Amino acid sequence: MIAVLDGVLAVYSWVIIARALLSWVIADPAHPVMRPLVLVTEPVLAPLRRLVPPRALGGLDVSPVLALLLVFLLRALLVGSAVAL
Repeated sequence: MIAVLDGVLAVYSWVIIARALLSWVIADPAHPVMRPLVLVTEPVLAPLRRLVPPRALGGLDVSPVLALLLVFLLRALLVGSAVAL
C-alpha cells in the first residue's frame, strides 16, 4: 500500500514539473495539452499561490516549487514510517 502511494506521489511530482515547464511555452490553461495538467494540479497549487502570491515575488510563481517540496516531504515521511514499521 505504501509503495502504491509512493508511486502515485512520484507521478504527481512529474505532473507538477510538466505543468510548470509547459506553462512557459503554452500560457493558455484551456489549451488541450494543459487542461488535464491544470485540472490535476490546480487543487494543490491554488492554495499555495494564495499563501505566496506571485506579485509578492515580482511576478514569479513559486507554487510548483512549494508543491514539489511538499510532495517530497510527504514521500520521505511515508518511506520513513514504512521502514520504522
